[in-house]
Amino acid sequence: MDGVSIAQTEKDRGTSYTENLIGTLLAIFGNLLISISVSIQKHSHVKLAGSKDPRQFYRTKSWWSGFVLMLVGEGMLFVSYAFAPLSLIAPLSAVSVIASCILGFLFLREKWKPKEFLKRYILSFLGCVLTIGGTYLFVTFGPNTHEKLNGENIVKHLIGWPFLLYLLLEIITFCLILYFYKQRNANYLVLILLLVALLGSVTVIAVKAVSGMVVLSIQESLQLTYPIFYVMIVCMVATIVFQASFLSQASHLYDSSLIACVNYIFSTVFAVAAGAIFYLEFNHEDILHICMFLLGCAVCFLGVFLITKNKKKAKAFEPYVTMDMVKGIPTIHEKGWAVQPDYNGSFSYGALENNDVVAPANLPTMKQENLAVTPGPGHPYHTTELKKD
Repeated sequence: MDGVSIAQTEKDRGTSYTENLIGTLLAIFGNLLISISVSIQKHSHVKLAGSKDPRQFYRTKSWWSGFVLMLVGEGMLFVSYAFAPLSLIAPLSAVSVIASCILGFLFLREKWKPKEFLKRYILSFLGCVLTIGGTYLFVTFGPNTHEKLNGENIVKHLIGWPFLLYLLLEIITFCLILYFYKQRNANYLVLILLLVALLGSVTVIAVKAVSGMVVLSIQESLQLTYPIFYVMIVCMVATIVFQASFLSQASHLYDSSLIACVNYIFSTVFAVAAGAIFYLEFNHEDILHICMFLLGCAVCFLGVFLITKNKKKAKAFEPYVTMDMVKGIPTIHEKGWAVQPDYNGSFSYGALENNDVVAPANLPTMKQENLAVTPGPGHPYHTTELKKD
């Protein structure tokens, strides 16, 4: 009996290793396709903006090819959750950051001197190296156990006390942060992306459950008759919509590279915590593997930080001159509103021009008797009744 059990254990380990490999490769190629699709769509927008083509972006072949690649990449990423642990798939979104950095470098058409080139891209190269090394670490030492997700297993995990306690703490934290964000106008990037990460932990749980049940329905037995399947679909769609809303609000307030860095760190931390608590992915792992996995995640965080830190930040366009920019502007009214200069053919409306070389115009002198005020037809008084200064 011992020999049979050992053989069965070795068989299960081999199956888990094969499934982890399939899920990891699907996640890597899915993230690569998503990065390529975004670059193709951006190239399509830039090409239309620089030409006189009156067509809309959705009427171009390049935009649709990028859209198809994005659907394929998202599909591969969705299926990967059914084969590999959640804690292994979530950090692999760093592959998308590396791919975006490399694609941006390859499509860059500016010419740099050697010193400027090294100064501009040394952090990006170092960040890519660290991210690749961290990815290797957490993939190698990540959890290797994976169970088949049917309706009964998902319900059992859902009503377990570790997840119920985690869900209670998450709801309380989410409500507190949302209160400060909405009622106290605390528009800090950390608070907004914490809301996104808290919702994202529920999203990845639901995505893995739906993906696992769909794949199991295709391979073995039908799982679509369980009510928990449709509950997870509703949770997945609702949390994705709210995440998109909060990310849109953050993009209006902060730089996109900073959002990408902080969002990756927060989302990965909460996704790994969700996988460890809900799916119990680290129960059969030893301390060494867990520490090496966490080290790999930390190295990835540092690499993504260096990559996004090196990106150029877009300067906001100032449509008019404000009082905090230039002192000494003539004002009108008691509130001190700035008098905006004329356009005068300049690039930016309200841009001040240097008129030092222009001689001031001499105003004509008026005699005192010519300053009489002519009363209107509705005024009962005469000019002699006016108060003299």
